[in-house]
Amino acid sequence: MATTETLFPDRSDFEYDYETLCTAGVILAVIMFVAGILIALSKKFTNCVKPSSNSNSSATPVPKTEVPPQTV
Repeated sequence: MATTETLFPDRSDFEYDYETLCTAGVILAVIMFVAGILIALSKKFTNCVKPSSNSNSSATPVPKTEVPPQTV
């Protein structure tokens, strides 16, 4: 029978490249941060833009409908 040592060889010599990992993490963080700021600002500025048509501004305002009181 095979032992666990022959089935699963020792990988203790594996080393992580922490410098590349940290660099990639910082680059991704900066890209996501800038993208988030751009998305937030684009929504803010698109809501501030008012329509340029003046046809609705000269019309009479739409009356509000009254809601009857609820009886229990």
